[in-house]
Formats: sequence, structure tokens, C-alpha cells
Amino acid sequence: MNEESLVLRVAGRPVGRYLTRPALPARLSPRPYLHPVTTLAGTAVTELSPADHAHHLGVGVAVPDVEGHNFWGGRTYVRDMGPTELDNHGAQRHTAFQLRDPDGFVEELRWVAAGGELLRERRTVSTTALTGSAWALDFTFSLTNTTRGTLSIGSPATNGRPGAAYGGFFWRARKEAEAPRVFTADAEGVTAVHGRRADWLALAGATWTLVFAGATTATRRDPWFVRTAEYPGVGSSLAHEERLPVAAGDTVVRRIVTVVADGRLDRAEAAALVRKAVSP
Repeated sequence: MNEESLVLRVAGRPVGRYLTRPALPARLSPRPYLHPVTTLAGTAVTELSPADHAHHLGVGVAVPDVEGHNFWGGRTYVRDMGPTELDNHGAQRHTAFQLRDPDGFVEELRWVAAGGELLRERRTVSTTALTGSAWALDFTFSLTNTTRGTLSIGSPATNGRPGAAYGGFFWRARKEAEAPRVFTADAEGVTAVHGRRADWLALAGATWTLVFAGATTATRRDPWFVRTAEYPGVGSSLAHEERLPVAAGDTVVRRIVTVVADGRLDRAEAAALVRKAVSP
């Protein structure tokens, strides 16, 4: 399999590598991903296939349940059974770049499982310089149902596991000796922010900070999925309490803008950079 990749840059400086056709086993739900992603000073802020979760692949889109097919990787949560090994993994297949520049790209992908296509995706990714120590990754994905019937997107939470509404945009962050700090404009700590809606959410490690912001009304309606103790990761939940139906021919669009900064930002600094990154 061809592991074609491209490098994203900010003002000529490399800040991320995007792999389009990763050679991965089927149980990891093969899909394109960004890794490594770095700060402007060169600190890596992503992890790839770590020992704790081999199916965590840097930055990308991963959904554990599309009409019963696993596009997240690993085990599938089955109601009344728990995490279960199933032969139900799908794959996201890169088909073409509509645009490819040093500061971003527009990509077409097919989501396939059980020998057929379920979804077609257009993914738009771009980088923007914010300050001498911060930049922004603008990530939009549009999923179109290409089947003849309604598709239903779910999560372990909608399948009976409380608090596990992961699925959608997901960022597996760098694991360090101490768990990162997590906060929003008015809340602090995992208990206060996990499963809640907020315009932005910050994850601060030893020498870096990531600030995630929903950049559309639909995206801001999705609650945040957050982990810090077992592993550091942040996602935006497509299916939090109920499954998300997508009618034949319909499209689901989400846009997340992530500030990648050197240093540990406080609330005021995080908010200011988000305003700059998501400004019209």
C-alpha cells in the first residue's frame, strides 16, 4: 500500500505530516491522519498508535458506529456485552486531492465497509499563522450518505456505555508524566467539561496548549469528549445521547479550528487566540 504523505507548513515551517494511505491492519480501521503535529518550536502534540490505544491515529475523523460498522478501530461496544472483538471494521480511502498546497488541502475520500461505500467525504484542512508562538489548524469534514437508505451514526454512549460518546473529529494528544490541564471559558477539569457544550476547550501540557473551537453553529451543538488521566485526547461528539440519522443523499458538516501554541496558556490568552483563529 502506498503511504503517500504531504507536509503542512506555516510561514515555510513544517508543522504537520498528513498520511493519505496508511498501511494499517483492518482492525485499526485504516484512515488518513495527521501525525506528527508540532508547535512552532517543534514540540510534538500528537501520538500515533500508542500502547494504550493502538487505533488512536494522531488527528483525524473516526466514528465507532456507522450503521454497525466500526470506523474508529479496536473493539466495538455492544449493548449488554461490553467491548467486543468484531469483524466489522471499515476504512476511509483517499481518492483524490482537489487542492494541495503547503498550507492546506481539499481531499476526497470514500468510507467503505463490507465491500460497499457508505459515505463520501470532502475534507478541507488549512494552516494559519496567529503569533510567533501559535498557529491554527482549520479542519472541516463533510460526510454524504451515498447509500439508498438512511444511515445511522452512533457511539458507545448511544449503545449503552455512559460517558463514551466519542466519534467525529478526534485529536490524540501527547502523553506526558503528568496529565494535562483541561478548561473552558467557565469550567475547569474533566468532570466539569466532559460531555458538555462549550465554544472552546483547552488542553494544556507541560510546554504546549491546544485550544479546540467549534467554528459553526452545528459544531458548537456537539458536546466535547475529553480524556486526560488514562490518555490525553479531545473529540467533538457526533452522537452524544442519541444516534445521528443521515438520510440518503444528505450531508453532515462539522468544522473544528485548533490553536496549537507553545507554552501553557491561561483563559484570557486561549480566548484571545480563538477569537483570532475563528474570526470571520
